[in-house]
Amino acid sequence: MMSPVGNASKVPDHARVTRVSKVAAFFDVDGTLVDSTIAHYFRYFMFRRLPPWRARLWYAGFLVRCGYYMALDRVDRGRLNVVFYRNYAELPVDEITSQAADCYREFIVPRRFVEAWDSIDEHRRRDHEIVLVTGSIDFIIAPLATAIGASGVLAAGLEQRNGRFTGELTGPPVGAEEKARQMSQYAAANGIDLAQSHAYGDSSADLPMLETVGFPHAVNPDRKLTATARLRGWPIHYWRVAAHAARNGR
Repeated sequence: MMSPVGNASKVPDHARVTRVSKVAAFFDVDGTLVDSTIAHYFRYFMFRRLPPWRARLWYAGFLVRCGYYMALDRVDRGRLNVVFYRNYAELPVDEITSQAADCYREFIVPRRFVEAWDSIDEHRRRDHEIVLVTGSIDFIIAPLATAIGASGVLAAGLEQRNGRFTGELTGPPVGAEEKARQMSQYAAANGIDLAQSHAYGDSSADLPMLETVGFPHAVNPDRKLTATARLRGWPIHYWRVAAHAARNGR
């Protein structure tokens, strides 16, 4: 169940929509709904397509590069997405996209946060639209969106050429200010009152999206988001990974 909502944040004037009645709950995905990162999904696809011995060699080199990705993430998550998704260059589109359903079933479902699904159910009972806002790629998130009955997905795509990914995004990376911008556009196009809506995020990089709605929620937050949430009186949720909860008999 959702915790009682704390003090509403001040909603920017540009985010307010007049003469509307619909309310939405906007959820970041990685780190908020699922214990995951964009690197986890890429690892899943590579381990599926490589023989075991090659996968082990590839992964050793990939772990080295992950140090650079983590450093870049601390500086600019949007830039991280642009750089990271170049790993998909030359991968066959049909092969990778056809594995998205398996990725959902085998990777996302065990790593979902149990209480996240409870929160989604509560919002649906209150007739709130569910919208996913994520830096992950659209085809990866599509099975998750279908499973939870999301009304919309705000995510980037990957360019394709001659049946292969180019490694370039089809639009700007969906992170930080871009999340807030796309949420505002989505709300205006779909008659959603952001002042009455909710948003859930886990990172200080999610602050712009949280500040766009009237009712922000911090989920398993990092240090900076924890401090901001406490200062502003936002609810803080500590959610459990499904696989861990099952092992503990809860």
